[in-house]
Amino acid sequence: MALATVTPPWAYTLQLPQDPRGPGIARATLRTVLTVHGMRDLIDTAELLASELVTNAYRHSSGAYSLRLCGAGRNRVRVGVWDSSPEIPDPFGRGGTPSPPAVLAERGRGLHLVREYADSWGAYLIQGGLPGQGGKVLWVECAWKPECRWDGPA
Repeated sequence: MALATVTPPWAYTLQLPQDPRGPGIARATLRTVLTVHGMRDLIDTAELLASELVTNAYRHSSGAYSLRLCGAGRNRVRVGVWDSSPEIPDPFGRGGTPSPPAVLAERGRGLHLVREYADSWGAYLIQGGLPGQGGKVLWVECAWKPECRWDGPA
C-alpha cells in the first residue's frame, strides 16, 4: 500500500465549544498535526502561540470559536483563531507597538508573547453572513529557523 504525501498548502479546522477544556484540545490537535506533517521543530512555539489565541477566544467571547492550522510553506505554519467578538486586541489592532505589561500585572502577558515569538501576525474582522458568523480572526505565523551551531575549534 502506498502512503499519501501531503505537501503545503494543507489546512485543518477545529471547532471548539465554549468549554474550559477547549484550549487543551486545541493544543493536543496542533501537536498531532505538526507531528504528522514532519514539523516537530515548530511544536513548542506554535503551541505557545495557539494556546494564547484560543485561551483568549474562550475567555473573551461568549460562544464557539475555532482553530485553523495551515501549512504556509516549508517549515512554516499559520495558526488562526476565529471568535465571535469583534474587538481586536493589541498587538493585532491599532498598528502601534503596545508597551509590555507592568511587572505585577495579572493579565496582558499572553499577547505580548505573540509579539515576541511569532514571525508575523495579523487580524481581520468578519462582517455580515448569518447571525453569529461575524467576529474576528487573529492569526500568527511561525517558522523553524536552524540555530547557529558551533562544534568547537576547527
